Amino acid sequence: MTATAPTPRRRVPIRWITTAAVAVLVVLMAVSTEYRTAETAAAAAPKKFDPAAFGAQNYEAKIVPAVKSAAVDLPVLLDALAADKDAASQKYGKRQGTGPYTFAVKVTGEAGAVKSGLLPVTVKGLPDGTRVSVQTGPAINGTALRDAVGFITFGQFTNQVEYADAATALNNQLRDKLLKGLDAAGLEGKQISVTGAFTLLTPQTVTITPVAIS
Repeated sequence: MTATAPTPRRRVPIRWITTAAVAVLVVLMAVSTEYRTAETAAAAAPKKFDPAAFGAQNYEAKIVPAVKSAAVDLPVLLDALAADKDAASQKYGKRQGTGPYTFAVKVTGEAGAVKSGLLPVTVKGLPDGTRVSVQTGPAINGTALRDAVGFITFGQFTNQVEYADAATALNNQLRDKLLKGLDAAGLEGKQISVTGAFTLLTPQTVTITPVAIS
């Protein structure tokens, strides 16, 4: 009996295998890929922070009521700070991290002559040497309005620039809503009442960013 020689196996060229694998991969990518128009891609992208919109949405609706609600009489606050700075700061103030405390305050006194955008106010019952002034613009400095309310935090923003822009936007709203029509020079010698916020750098110098002047 004659043995039959085994039929030789045909080898599939490697290039065919590679081509087939690439084809399968392309099909899988096509199935799993979500195609978007320019409009849908733009809608899905993170919204860019708009400082002007932030200021307009928050100043009158949230910031002004919060400052007015939390405002403590300035003589009461300064007496409390002199007695126990840490306790008074925690009771009346707000701050982010380890930064300085910011306070919502109200004060009544005699207005002086406005100079360099600051209106001095003589207030009875304050410690000797205390100088009180109110920012009247046109430049409004600092972050007191942002920081005094406690509900605007760094974690709400993408970076430090946006956080700073939020404070500037609130100051811009203050200037447009309150200070634009204010005759600061005409207040000299008059009794005025001010509600606003200030950041404590030294108890002897109180510079208030106002939300109300009457």
